[in-house]
Amino acid sequence: MTEITSQVLSTTSPDIAAESLELDAPKADEVLIDVAACGVCHTDLHVIKEEVNFPRPAVLGHEVSGVVVDVGDDVEHVKAGDRVVASFIMPCGSCRHCVDGLEEICEVFFENNRINGRLLDGTTRMHRPDGTDVAMYSMSGHSSRTVVPASGVFGLPDHVSLQDAAILGCSIFTAYGSVFETGRVVEGDTVAVVAAGGIGLSITHLAAAAGASRIFVIDLDDHKLALAKELGATDVINGREQDPLEVITTELGHGVDKVFEALGTQATVTQAVSLADDGGRVVLTGIAPPGHVLDTPIAHVVRRKIQIMGSYGATVSTAMPAVIELAAEGKVDMAQLITNRFTFDQTDAAYKALDAREIRGRGVISINPDLQ
Repeated sequence: MTEITSQVLSTTSPDIAAESLELDAPKADEVLIDVAACGVCHTDLHVIKEEVNFPRPAVLGHEVSGVVVDVGDDVEHVKAGDRVVASFIMPCGSCRHCVDGLEEICEVFFENNRINGRLLDGTTRMHRPDGTDVAMYSMSGHSSRTVVPASGVFGLPDHVSLQDAAILGCSIFTAYGSVFETGRVVEGDTVAVVAAGGIGLSITHLAAAAGASRIFVIDLDDHKLALAKELGATDVINGREQDPLEVITTELGHGVDKVFEALGTQATVTQAVSLADDGGRVVLTGIAPPGHVLDTPIAHVVRRKIQIMGSYGATVSTAMPAVIELAAEGKVDMAQLITNRFTFDQTDAAYKALDAREIRGRGVISINPDLQ
C-alpha cells in the first residue's frame, strides 16, 4: 500500500479537494502508473453536479497519461519505466459484448466501474486512512499515482508529449469511435458537427483527417468556432445568428451525409437530426443529463431513411493503437486542441471553468509536470 495525493469529491460538498489516500498494489492484469496529466471532461462534471449517480467519496479523472511504476501478474505488454496512455474504457475481454467485439459497452466495466466505482474485480484500490473505500471513476486520474486495468493501458512513443497525450484516452478516442467506427466518414463526405466543445472539436479534427469535403461546425461561441476553423472546419455557423439548416441547404442544396452531436441536450439532438440528408447518418456522442429524451418528427426520420446511432468511446484494442499512431505521425494536433492548462491544485477550478463554458477546447490538468 502506497500513500498518494488525490483530488477527492466528498460526500458533503460539491467541491473537489486534495486528500492523502492509500493506494493498493496492482493485482493481476493491472498496471500501477505515476500520472503525468489528466484531461478535464464534461462527463466528470455530470458526476460533480449529481446529474449522474455515482458513489462518494470518489476520485474522478478518466483521461490519463503517465509512466509505469509496476505491473501485476500476467501483464506483458508494458513494464516499469514505459511511457503510457490509458483509455477511459477498460474492457474485461470476456463478457458477451467484449467477445462480440463491442468492448466499449463491456458489461463488467459498466457494472463495476460506472455504477459502483470499482475496478473490474469489483473492488477499489483507493482508501482513506481510516479504511473508508474511495470510489474510482475509470482509473481515478486526479491522483499522483493510480492503478489501471491492463486492458486500458497502451505504450506511447518517446516523441509524443506525456503532458499532451492524456487527451488521447477520451477526447480523441471518443471522436475516433464516432468518426471512423460509427459515422464511417470517408473521403468526400459532407459533415456537420453540433457543439464545438472538447469532443466536437476532436470530431472536427478527425473528420478533416478522414477527408471530409465540407465540415460545418455549429456552436454559440465565436471563439470555439474560430478554433474549429483552425482544426479543419470548412464552414462555421453561430446558431444565435444564423439558421444552420438554412445555411447548409443553401450551400449544398440538401442536408449533409453525416451529422455528429457532441453536447447531449434535447435541443441539439433535434437540430442534428434535422441537418441530415436523405439516407444520412446522425451519430449521438454527447452524454445527456437524466430527463433528456429524443424529440424529433418520426415521419421525417422514416420517410428520409435517416439512421440515428449512439457512439460511446470506441473498440479499445484497435482504436487506441490507431489513435496513438495518428498522434505519433502528427495527424492529430493535441497541443492545439488543448486550450487550457491547470496545475494539480487547480483541479476544482478546472471543473468550475468547464461548467462556466470558459474552456475553449480541451482542458488538461498537469498532475506531475516533471513527466514529459
